Amino acid sequence: MPNFHLLLLLLWAVGSHGFPATSKTQEEDEEVVQKYLENYYNLKTGWRKISKQTGPGQSVEKLKQMQEFFGLKVTGKPDAETLKIMKQPRCGVPDVANFVLTPGNPRWEQAQLTYRIENYTPDLSRADVDHAIEKAFQLWSDVTPLTFTKVSEGQADIMLSFVRRDHDDNNAFDGPGGQLAHAYQPGSGIGGDVHFDEDERWTKDFRNYNLFRVAAHELGHSLGLAHSTDIGALMYPSYMFSGDVQLAQDDINGIQAIYGASQNPNQPVGPQTPQVCDSKLTFDAITTVRGEIMFFQDRFYMRATPFYPEAELNFISVFWPHLPNGLQAAYEVAHRDQVLFFKGNKYWAVQGQDMLPGYPKDIHSSFGFPRSVKHIDAAVSAEQTGKTYFFVANKYWRYDEYKRSMDAGYPKKIADDFPGIGNKVDAVFEKDGFFYFFHGTRQYKFDPKTQRILTLQKANSWFNCRKK
Repeated sequence: MPNFHLLLLLLWAVGSHGFPATSKTQEEDEEVVQKYLENYYNLKTGWRKISKQTGPGQSVEKLKQMQEFFGLKVTGKPDAETLKIMKQPRCGVPDVANFVLTPGNPRWEQAQLTYRIENYTPDLSRADVDHAIEKAFQLWSDVTPLTFTKVSEGQADIMLSFVRRDHDDNNAFDGPGGQLAHAYQPGSGIGGDVHFDEDERWTKDFRNYNLFRVAAHELGHSLGLAHSTDIGALMYPSYMFSGDVQLAQDDINGIQAIYGASQNPNQPVGPQTPQVCDSKLTFDAITTVRGEIMFFQDRFYMRATPFYPEAELNFISVFWPHLPNGLQAAYEVAHRDQVLFFKGNKYWAVQGQDMLPGYPKDIHSSFGFPRSVKHIDAAVSAEQTGKTYFFVANKYWRYDEYKRSMDAGYPKKIADDFPGIGNKVDAVFEKDGFFYFFHGTRQYKFDPKTQRILTLQKANSWFNCRKK
C-alpha cells in the first residue's frame, strides 16, 4: 500500500513529475528548457537543445547552474522537478548574479528618490494601484535611509508602467504567464524603471498575480538587488504568494549592504527561512499525507524527495493557499482520506489539495475540549485503532474517530502513558505502528504497545543531510 499512497500524493502534487509520452509534449518541454536558459542563464541562442546534447557543453553547464541555484539535484538533465520550476511564473530578470547584489554593485547616490506611475492597468482601480505601489516602496524605505516620493508628471528616478509584448526596451514580454515583470538596475535613463506585463491579470488578493507582491520584488532590482537563492526571500525569482508580503532577513541584509540601515531606533527584523540540515531545526507540526511525511515550520513545509539533495522546502500555500502560517498541530485520518490542521482554537480539514467546505471550525464544539484548552500542541491518529491523541501542555486526550467523541477518563498525564518523552510534545506522527515524538531538536521513536522508547535521534534525521 505505501507505493499506492505515494502515487496518489504525486498525482495531486504541483506540476508534472515526468515527461509525458507524446513526442509533441516532449518537444515543447525541450523548448521550455532552451528558452529558460537563454532568458535567465545567458545561454547563447543557437546552442543545441538539451536532449540533443551528446557531451558536456554550455547548455548542460547552464542547466546545472540553474539546478544549483534552485537547490535541485544537479544532474544536467531536464528532470521533472527542473521542468516544474521552469514552468512557474516568475520575474523577467536573469538569475546569473552571484549573491543578492547586482553585478557591479550599482546603487542610487541620493537617498531621496522619486517615482511616477506612467499608466494604469484596467484590472484594478487607480486607487488600488497607487496603494499597492506605495506599500511596495514602503517595505524598502522601512529598512534603509531611502525615501520615495510620488510625482504625477515629468521624469522620475523610477518610472513604472504596464506594457505588452515588445515595448521598445529590447526585452519583450511573452504574453500570459511566464515573465510577469522586469526592472532595471539603478542608473540614468531606463535605470530603475519597472515594467509590468499587461497581458497578466493583476489583483489585490491571492488570485492570479498580486500587484503588491510583484512590485515589491521588482523594486528590489530597481534599488540594486539581484535574485536570491533563499526561497523565503522576496527576491527569490519565482512568483509565490503566501498571503503576506514581507522582507525576509536575507532581503534586509542585501539592501542594507548597499544603503545601510534605516534611522529607525527599532530596526526591523525579517523572518529567516528554515535550513533543513540545521542541527537546531525544530518543527511546529508534522503529519503523514497519503503516505508521505510533511514537516511544518512557520510559512514552510519540508519533505524528503528524490528531486532535492536534502529535502524539499516550500511555502505551505503552494499546496493549501487558505491555511494560516504558524500551524501548531496536524494529523491524518487515513480512512477518511483527510488531514486536519490546527492553530489556536480553530482547525481546518483538507482532502488532497482541496480545502473542505465549512472550515475553519472550533475545537471545543467539534471535539469536546474544555474552554481552558486554548490550542493543541500536537496530534496523531493511530490508523489501526482509529484513536487520535491530542497533546496539550503536560496532558493528553484520546478521541475516537469512528464514534466522533472523546473517550472517557481523559485527560491523562503524558508522563504516565508515554514514559521517557518528557512533559511537552511539539509534534508527533505515526509510521508503521510507531509514534515519533518531537520536542525541540530531539526525536523519540516510541512503541505504543510496549510503552518504550526505541531510538533517540535528531529532529531532522528524516532528511538526507550529510553528517558534519
